[in-house]
Amino acid sequence: MNISVFGTRGFPFIQGGVENHCEHLYRRLAQTNNITVCRRKPYVCSNEPYENIRFVDLPSTKMKGFEPLLHSFLATFYVLFNRTDIVHIHNIGPALFSPLLRLAGKRIILTYHSPNYEHKKWNAFARFILKRSESIALRNAHAVIFVNKFQMDKFKDRPYSGKFYFIPNGVEKSMAPISNDFLNQWELTSSKYILAVGRITPEKGFDTLINAFLATNTDYKLVIAGHTESETSYQNKLKNSTDTKRVLFTGFVCGEHLRQLYNNAGLFVLSSTNEGFSIALLEAMSYHLPIIVSDIPATRLVDLPEDCYFPSGDEVALSVLLEEKIKNKISPITYDMEKYNWDTIAKKTSRIYNTLIKKSVNEK
Repeated sequence: MNISVFGTRGFPFIQGGVENHCEHLYRRLAQTNNITVCRRKPYVCSNEPYENIRFVDLPSTKMKGFEPLLHSFLATFYVLFNRTDIVHIHNIGPALFSPLLRLAGKRIILTYHSPNYEHKKWNAFARFILKRSESIALRNAHAVIFVNKFQMDKFKDRPYSGKFYFIPNGVEKSMAPISNDFLNQWELTSSKYILAVGRITPEKGFDTLINAFLATNTDYKLVIAGHTESETSYQNKLKNSTDTKRVLFTGFVCGEHLRQLYNNAGLFVLSSTNEGFSIALLEAMSYHLPIIVSDIPATRLVDLPEDCYFPSGDEVALSVLLEEKIKNKISPITYDMEKYNWDTIAKKTSRIYNTLIKKSVNEK
């Protein structure tokens, strides 16, 4: 099949959960399909080739709010005039123009990653557009994949819920790093730091994490691996209000350097107030790390003991939990990761593709 993809900024080496998801998924689907991925030009930093994957780099901007709108508009019109069997759109915002694809007879799959309109960074108008996009996307897609079952259940009473599928995010098997040069660069000691990974935006709750950490009595360091694109004021606020000797901002990290951080961390913390389904959390689990997470629906999708959870946004509760975990020095933990296998996820997605194509043939 010929599959066209948009809604992601692209891959490889581009930060983001959707970007991570797409890279792992389409590398596998490309073994039996021809994949065209529409990337956003300002973010492209590599032209590394992938077998049976073609990249189309479309003009875009890094302007918050306008970026996904412009990209989805251009990608929609690109796909309209190209031979494609399936259009796979990632997230609700980029699906705003999906009625045009439907009118053109394209088969549309939407992967619903998260309800973006719940993020505090959006103003009232942006939230209205995103909510409108959600309604349009759910109605016009021929199939909708949810990575978060709780999110899917919100729409279970809708008349079109029969086309919904739950397929969680996945994770690769952990790999031992080649060296510890990245740790040495940041003067980190193995098992003596807390790790948090993600784009630096308000919904990730890094302010809660930093305040809770600074209130603890420990010689551990806190490492935040990620960078920001548009929320620079939030990032600057974090950096200016903390002890830079105890809290380290490494910027976006991937590949070997990220493996080093996971492999040597003493504890992983996810402090988000809102998530779709965190791949960073799955990665930490694959490295057998002790974990602390905010108690939100997305973190309840994985099977963690109750003593891993703290009330979202509660700095005092998080600080107490941090001290407990550090004091106990928990041994590596083996989690059940079977359901998060990317090969299984790719097969489930492929079956949905095949179902849509068969329906299309029957309708003709």
